[in-house]
Amino acid sequence: MKELAKSGELAFDLATAFDASPNPYMLLTPDLRFAGMNQAYLDVTQRTRDDLLGRHVLEAFDAGGDETNMALLRGSFERVLRTGEIDRIPSLHYAIPLPDQTGAIRYIDKYWSCTHSPVKDVDGRLRFILQHTTDITELHMLRRATGAGDASALDALISDRVLRQAEGMQERNLALESERDRLVGMFMQAPGFIAVLSGPHHVFQLVNGAYSRLIGRDGVEGLPVREALPDLAGQGFFELLDGVLETGEPYEGRNQRVRLQRRPDGPLEDVYLNFIYQPIRDGSGRPAGILVQGHDVTESVLAAERQKLMIDELNHRVKNTLATVQSIAMQTARHHPEPQGFAEAFQSRLMSLSHTHDLLTRSHWEGADLRAVLQHETDAHGGALRIVLNGPPVSLDPAQALSLGMVFHELATNAGKYGALSTPEGRVFVDWAIADQRAPRLTLNWREAGGPQVSPPQRRGFGSRLIERNIRHDLAGEIEAAYAPEGFKADISMPLDRERDAQ
Repeated sequence: MKELAKSGELAFDLATAFDASPNPYMLLTPDLRFAGMNQAYLDVTQRTRDDLLGRHVLEAFDAGGDETNMALLRGSFERVLRTGEIDRIPSLHYAIPLPDQTGAIRYIDKYWSCTHSPVKDVDGRLRFILQHTTDITELHMLRRATGAGDASALDALISDRVLRQAEGMQERNLALESERDRLVGMFMQAPGFIAVLSGPHHVFQLVNGAYSRLIGRDGVEGLPVREALPDLAGQGFFELLDGVLETGEPYEGRNQRVRLQRRPDGPLEDVYLNFIYQPIRDGSGRPAGILVQGHDVTESVLAAERQKLMIDELNHRVKNTLATVQSIAMQTARHHPEPQGFAEAFQSRLMSLSHTHDLLTRSHWEGADLRAVLQHETDAHGGALRIVLNGPPVSLDPAQALSLGMVFHELATNAGKYGALSTPEGRVFVDWAIADQRAPRLTLNWREAGGPQVSPPQRRGFGSRLIERNIRHDLAGEIEAAYAPEGFKADISMPLDRERDAQ
């Protein structure tokens, strides 16, 4: 046999045998067009090869417009394409056009017994459908002509019992097909994703709309999972499927991350799924396939992660705020031993912290604008009439906003007690700019004018130490303060992106 195959004689012999068979055979392509037929098929249909080759079978033989019987035949072909298995129609009433005695073409009632077999290539792909038909018209005619005669005699003569069983089987098959179509329809409309995989290579047999939307592609039916979803390689899912088919044990994934390329040429996207791989067993109880079923839970997983992040961030902020309040209380008490002075200074600093918290809350703690922080801390000392703010928009992160808010509060408080804002004519000018756009750095100048003559303090109070600690330690910046007679000045410089500045 191998030698015949090598020489080409085997193919010739098979083609010769196919054409010489007294049984009618024809080959259809997967789109149901004639690819070949033997002489017996041409004889029974009284057609020619040139007339049939390449034509759609339901166009060449339309049953005289009988949609019901055309649907039966089409359904059998589709079952072979869908399952890759043989399908039979025990009894099919299907008229075909034949010439009468005058040569005119008329539709003649015929009854057929049909067997449709898949023809696959070496890779297991379905290439053709082979139809074997038997004309059983005479059996039906004889049975009809016999009428209500002796049933047992008829059984003996024409196997009427077998014919009845065939018709009963066909009715049962139609009922089963209707039930199957109903179940498939339910699967296709299910809100969760569903796929049916067959065989050791996990070939897609059925995929519903939710599954197609999940993977971001159509047309995976008939493809092995490794070919249909190459983006899953290295994530362990192919191996899980192999294990389920080998052991017959189901696998359940909970909140499991899957990376999918859901758009052509797009990046891999993280998707979180709850799913189960359930083995499908054949008649002997062996795993023959896998039912994949589940739900996309990406939104709930990400929401839970965001909630946890917010709780962790809240805990962190509360601890930091309490530490700041504790430090303010201790330092204020050290420099204000009398209760009234302590209460006023402590309350003032807490209000400053509260103002900045209000700003950050409005932006969901994403940050605050420098001008807004300055205005909040200086409004109580005369606002725009006495404090002139000049500079571009600058976005501060939450930590920067809190630290600078405390710094501006101390500067404004000192100006109100001892500096320019302690007299009606005094004013404060605050100018800022951004230097070096590649590594953005904020430079800010605080300048007081029109107030009493200034002299350096005899001792450094808590406010001065707070300003210096916040600028140098919390903000990784620098500050230069000058107590000139005409007014206090402070030059502040700090990086806006501490991570990039540290690299």
